[in-house]
Amino acid sequence: MNDLFATASWQGDLASQGLHADWQSIVQDFLNSATGKSLQTYLHERRAADAIIYPPEPFKALTLTALKDVRVVILGQDPYHGAGQAEGLAFSVAQGVKIPPSLRNMFKEREHDLGIPPAIHGSLMNWAAQGILLLNTTLTVEDGQPASHAKKGWEQLTDQLIEACAKKSSPVAFLLWGGHAQAKCDLISRHNTDQRHLILTANHPSPLSALRPPEPFIGCGHFGKASQFLGHANLFS
Repeated sequence: MNDLFATASWQGDLASQGLHADWQSIVQDFLNSATGKSLQTYLHERRAADAIIYPPEPFKALTLTALKDVRVVILGQDPYHGAGQAEGLAFSVAQGVKIPPSLRNMFKEREHDLGIPPAIHGSLMNWAAQGILLLNTTLTVEDGQPASHAKKGWEQLTDQLIEACAKKSSPVAFLLWGGHAQAKCDLISRHNTDQRHLILTANHPSPLSALRPPEPFIGCGHFGKASQFLGHANLFS
């Protein structure tokens, strides 16, 4: 349907690939826009130049979590750039892949808050099934080149996806870790004048910043606060 799909391991239209209906119009309108077409041209050119592009399913987060089901939004920056790591969900890695340090810190903080032992693998697909949208603001990356597809157009789409979550009438907890994620605060807050959503900020869970002031990730209590706010004790399990 679009050149974008030629970069992935699957091909076909959006509906046949399981993109939830409530995301489809947002994604399709973007792909039909000037920015969306420019992005697809760029991806096609990079692939024609034999660039290795991850993940195989850029829209995985939107196939696993419907907009109507979103209860938590966790923002990442761009996919992992090593072979076999990225699976289309922010912070998540495929089973069998070594758990990255940031995700290890997330599991430690979850255990501190909720008493859930660290997972034996780093796939967060079960979180996505619980209504936790794990969204990178850039949905593709090239092998070994972090942020290689930043500012190529993805951010326009992901801003629209974030805004759609902020427009929901039901409460959503937004967990914004690090400056990149916190840059979306204004986008969310303009739709939260009645304070129905919970917006939590802290440093990125990376070991380089997790303990630094002013808002250390370690000890931030975000998993517990989000669970309590939403009234769901089994979130993040």
